Amino acid sequence: MKKNVIVSLADSNYFPLLNELVDSIKSFEESKKVAICILDAGLKDDQKKILSEKVDEIKSAEWDIEVPGYKVKGKEWLKSQVSRAFLPKYFPDYEKYLWIDCDAWVNDWHCIELYFKACDNGKLGITQTIGPGYKITSRVNWLFGKLAIIKSQNFKHAVKSKLGYERARKLAFAPHINIGVFSLEKNSDGWKSWQKNLEETLRAGNIFGSEGLAINMSVYLDNLETEFLPLNCNWITSNLLPKYDEDNNTFVEPYLPNYKIGIMHLAAGIWKDGKDMRVDKSIEIEIETLKAAKVLRSLRYIN
Repeated sequence: MKKNVIVSLADSNYFPLLNELVDSIKSFEESKKVAICILDAGLKDDQKKILSEKVDEIKSAEWDIEVPGYKVKGKEWLKSQVSRAFLPKYFPDYEKYLWIDCDAWVNDWHCIELYFKACDNGKLGITQTIGPGYKITSRVNWLFGKLAIIKSQNFKHAVKSKLGYERARKLAFAPHINIGVFSLEKNSDGWKSWQKNLEETLRAGNIFGSEGLAINMSVYLDNLETEFLPLNCNWITSNLLPKYDEDNNTFVEPYLPNYKIGIMHLAAGIWKDGKDMRVDKSIEIEIETLKAAKVLRSLRYIN
């Protein structure tokens, strides 16, 4: 019986990305000891058939917290903003859960091992979106040259979700936590904290981003014990492009010591000529190599 599971979700539009994520996981021999489970938020029958031959379980995602219909507007994929906080309900037979967004793929198995280790003893394993090379961590509007209106992601979402300015200020300059990759044990108190905060953020705020704000609340307001993993465990390409190691045919961090990218995450997309690489796999962008050359590469998973 497999004890650890990797879970993701997609609708029919994001099936190609989800399929690539699954293929990237299964490219490692170590994946045979880990289950792969999928939450269906609008996949087509033929797509589910393809996945069923590769993964352990597929279950339909639900609205685990009631959301007004006008907020959904037919976007079933928004269930990902709710259902990922209830993974033990969907797949109860596992001890540790690792969520990976479908627009990400695994480049190095070591980071998978780190996530499963990080959530020992009820801790949350996750990565902050801050690291070497990040030039902007929060946005502000300056008034009269010295007064600032805070526009950080946490603060903006907290105000919109009517959390109150006292709590919003506590979140304002806390390094944002990206919920696209995280790990938790089945019996961790982190699930209850996250679900409680998610119910609150969904009442007044937008569905999209609500789960991210809720987990930031769990860490920075509820003091959920957290193991912060390095940036290469959830490398968000829209924040900082990687470099390419031609000798080893792999992507690496752009700064010394150029650690290998563990999980490549295309959150927010990589855009060229008005087209998103997540939608069009043929798109290639210019990135620098470790030998200071320039190459055209896709950041999508390639078998």
